[in-house]
Amino acid sequence: MGIIVQKFGGTSVADAKGLRRAAKLIAAAHSAGNEVVAVVSAQGNSTDELLKKAAEISFDPCKRELDSLLASGEQAAMALLAIAAEAQGCPAVSLSGPAAGIFTDGHYGEAEITQIDTGRIMKELYAGRAVVVAGFQGAAPNGDVATLGRGGSDTSAVALAAALGAKICKIYTDVEGVYTADPRLDPSAKKLDSISYDEMLAMAKAGAQVLHPRAVELAKKHKVPVEVLSSFTGTPGTVLMQ
Repeated sequence: MGIIVQKFGGTSVADAKGLRRAAKLIAAAHSAGNEVVAVVSAQGNSTDELLKKAAEISFDPCKRELDSLLASGEQAAMALLAIAAEAQGCPAVSLSGPAAGIFTDGHYGEAEITQIDTGRIMKELYAGRAVVVAGFQGAAPNGDVATLGRGGSDTSAVALAAALGAKICKIYTDVEGVYTADPRLDPSAKKLDSISYDEMLAMAKAGAQVLHPRAVELAKKHKVPVEVLSSFTGTPGTVLMQ
């Protein structure tokens, strides 16, 4: 039925229950005949915890080593999610950003994706496996791991969807879609069934936390259909379109 990309944020995989919930979504999409690539963020507040540990040791940690440290959060999450998918009866394999063929420039902490080699991912998909990719990271020109900065996992997911020609990129989060205002602050906020790339980009740049502007810009550039939806409720979300 085609390739779909699913992205799971940190709140969606914060604990074992969340991992199992995400794994069921992967398994259901795989059972429906789709080729599934899941991109995952670090669990819960683990990135902040790693930053805290580094700060306890140094006021100014080396950016290269900080990237190596922070990338471990996503790598732990990818392995756990692949294990959870296997437990659901879905054959799965986890890949770090570099192993998945994501290449970046050499700017540690705020790297830009320069190229994606889809060969390894396609090989695993052809073998019938769901592929779980660590978001937020890629390989720098010298072979080091480099992180993409804020919103990096969203960017990873949309970039992979574009490179793979995916039919959709589903961004799973802790809200049911894009609202006219923050529903946690404004009870009268209404969920939108759809929104244009330009409208979403304006909202993201104004501070909306649903999607990072870089991810929206990539989606618009490559015309990637994106749906923002909740991993908790299973209800339809908000679709970004032209």
